[in-house]
This record gives sequence, structure tokens and C-alpha cells, in this order.
Amino acid sequence: MISLDTIRDAADRIAPHVRRTPTVTSAYFDERFNAQFFFKCENLQLFGAFKPRGAVNAVLSLDADTARRGVATHSSGNHAVALAYAASLRGIACTIVMPHTVPDVKKRAVEEQGARVVFCEPTLAAREATLAAIVAESGAHIVHPSNDVRVIVGQGTAALELMTDVPDLDVIMAPVGGGGLMSGTSIVARALRSNIDIIGAEPSMADDAMRSLAAGRIISSGDPQTVADGLRTSLGTNTFDILREKDVRIVTATEESIIEGLYLVMEHMKLVVEPSATVTIGSLLEQPEMVRGKRVGVIFCGGNIDVRRFLHLFPRP
Repeated sequence: MISLDTIRDAADRIAPHVRRTPTVTSAYFDERFNAQFFFKCENLQLFGAFKPRGAVNAVLSLDADTARRGVATHSSGNHAVALAYAASLRGIACTIVMPHTVPDVKKRAVEEQGARVVFCEPTLAAREATLAAIVAESGAHIVHPSNDVRVIVGQGTAALELMTDVPDLDVIMAPVGGGGLMSGTSIVARALRSNIDIIGAEPSMADDAMRSLAAGRIISSGDPQTVADGLRTSLGTNTFDILREKDVRIVTATEESIIEGLYLVMEHMKLVVEPSATVTIGSLLEQPEMVRGKRVGVIFCGGNIDVRRFLHLFPRP
């Protein structure tokens, strides 16, 4: 069981090593949706995403014997560099399994934090097999990007900060991929404000969380092709159980709405965000009645976008 006190302890643990990101407002979005918005800017977090919160908490929480063997994971995204950073803080070994197709910039970002990169074929089976071989040889502890309990606890600190800044929210929203951020968010929100409406947003092209909760069992996302590439992963056993227990409502957004939301945030808030962060805005463009007249907290999960290719990749509808 993860309690609010557990997340408060994590907030103290990671505070010296992560940023306390700002909560900002927007007159444009308030007027557009007839609501009051408070945006938690994890796009301004270290490495441009919320991931260091969970990775740092997971690594700093390990007992000495486990930590001595090092940590490992497979990831081609933000979790890879976040775990490498967390391991560097503790001075332990870190191995990241990445597909050989990953851009050089991501490989360099991991190596700059002192981690070792091991390449594999770009399939989930290859990633898991390569990681299993590394763990069998080294005894390294696997830190899953979303289903690890310590990671979930760390991710919950973003919502804790948001609801410390704005304690009287009626609604809190965050994106859903593997469910770590949404799980931590839901634990904090339900503990601090029992009647709050907790909404997770995901792409309609990757709606496995919605389908899983409706079916009462985990349904894999497969290989969804969505512009919100950080949300292509499926729920895990822990995140599924938490979202169901905390009565999280799942909504979706089309590709067009996600992209339009991205443009609106950049145009009116002057923030660099990634499509995974604006799936929440996309869902509101399609269902504005969800928040009308309410005080709404929204977590922007990240801002890692190739700005040099931005106009080419995301032509405005």
C-alpha cells in the first residue's frame, strides 16, 4: 500500500536532487473553457520531464546490499536518462538496454550521466531478453519506468506540490501511458481531497487504459502509432490496480486535438511542451463540459520535443 505519508517522505528524499517546478495559470485557457486552470510544469523538470522524481526516489530508497549490485532497465526515452542520473547520485552502476535504432542524442544523454548502454534489436522481446541476461550476470536491480512501487511514489510528488500550491482543486488531470504518474497523482489527490474528480487522458490511438479499466483486466496497447510517443506503453499490474482503486476516469483525445492543444499551449502560454503533455488539453477540446466552472489542476508531463523539426512534424490541421 502506498500512503500519502509515503509520498511526503519521498518528497523530502528527492528534494535536493530534483526541481520544484512552478504552477502557472493562463487567462486564455480560463476564458476558453470557463474554468480556472493551474498547470504544473514538469516540462521544466530536470531533463525535460517528470521522470527524475520516480527514478531518484527508487534508487535512493534501495538498501545498501541491493544498491551495491547496481540498477538496470530497458528504455529508449526519459526514464533511461533519469535512472542514469539517479544512479550517479548514489555512485552505483547503471545499465540501460536501448534499441540500436535509438537516436545518438539519447545514447549520449545516458552516457553523460555515467551509465552503460547495451544495444539490442528494436523489439520488446529483445529488450526484455537482453535485460534479463544483464541481471543474471550482474545481479542488478531492475527499476521499471512505471510499475515499480518506488517509482510510483516518486511520481506522486508532482501532484503533492501542485495540491500544496492549490489545495482546493475540483479536478486534477494527467496523461496516462504506463500509469506511474497517474497512479501517484491519484493517491495524493484522493487522500487530500476525497471528492476530487481524477481524470487520466490518453490518445484515442492508444486507449488501452480506458479499455483495461472497462474490462477489469489489463489489455495491452500493442504498438500504437500516436504522436504522443511517451504514452504508447501499457498499464502494469500495480498501476492498473491503483487507477481502479482510486476511481480514475479515463478520457481520450484524437491526434488532431493533441496537436491543436500543443499549439495552443505554445502560443498562449509560451511554454515548450511535447504532445504527450497536451493529451489533456486535447481531451478538453473534445469534452469541454468536463471542467466548466471548476478549478482544474493539469500536470504537463514533459517538454522533450525536437524543436528544429517541429513545424515539419506537426503541421497545423
